[in-house]
Amino acid sequence: MRNNRRAFTLIELLVVIAIIAILA
Repeated sequence: MRNNRRAFTLIELLVVIAIIAILA
């Protein structure tokens, strides 16, 4: 689960960027 934390951070960052791109 410790490794999943890093992956979750990367996925969350990609999701945020995708949302910003859609809104922009």
